[in-house]
Parts: sequence; structure tokens; C-alpha cells
Amino acid sequence: MNFKYWIGISLLLSFVSCKMEDEKVTKQIVNTEDAPKALGPYNQSVRFGDIVFISGQIAIDPISGKVKKELDIQGETIQVLENHRAILKAHGLTFDDVLKADVFVTDMENYSSFNSIYAEYFPDSIAPARVLVEVAELPAGVEVEIALTAGIK
Repeated sequence: MNFKYWIGISLLLSFVSCKMEDEKVTKQIVNTEDAPKALGPYNQSVRFGDIVFISGQIAIDPISGKVKKELDIQGETIQVLENHRAILKAHGLTFDDVLKADVFVTDMENYSSFNSIYAEYFPDSIAPARVLVEVAELPAGVEVEIALTAGIK
């Protein structure tokens, strides 16, 4: 790495540090009744400054609080993203404000089916950065879980 690089990094870190001190950034927990309650010791979302971290959502009906086990991957994806819509709304945000999606699926064979629904919520013009990985198992036997990170304008 060259000297100019390190100067740039130092200036950036100084700016971020000063900005955080000026704004007194705090952690704010935000939960909504319009999305499923957390199944464990976590919250639906946490705001830190202008960034919102939304916990992984699975296909739980927010009214009954029960997992919709009868759904296929597309149905699960719709329910998961509708749960996210409710949490984003609690922050005054929409899918346009999503910066990153972390997606976990139990079968990569469902990639196309998942993407067909995901693209309806995130068309190319607003699609966030994304990670999609196959995992051995997800809570309650579901096929998909999605966590989001959003930015407040």
C-alpha cells in the first residue's frame, strides 16, 4: 500500500469519527406489530445512525405468529418480503432504501424460483448488493430466510 492510500484512510476515519461524535449516534430498537415477533433474544430491527439492520425473516404470518409450512419457495419468499416491507415501513423506508440482502436457502435448486419473486420486489433499478448461500437447515423447517440492511436518506 502506498502513502497516499494511508493518508486517505486516516482522513476518512477522522471524518467518520468526528461525524459520529457530532451526531451522538445511538442504537435504537424498532419493532412493529405488523411483522412477526422475534422467535428468540433479538429484535426485528436496529437503527444505528442512518443505517437500519433488519433481522432475518422467515415465512411467519404476523397475525397468527405461525410458520406457513404449506408454502413453496415462492410463497415463502413473498411472506418473508412482506414481513420486511412492514419493518421497513416502521422506519419510514421502502425496498428502494435497501442496501444489502443476505439470503439463506436450503436448496440451491430453488434459485430460479426464488429469484422470480425476489426480482418483483427488487427490480434491477433498485436491486441491493446481495449474498445468497445454501445452508443445511433453517429455523422451523423453512426454505428461505432473508436479512436486510437499509439506509436512511
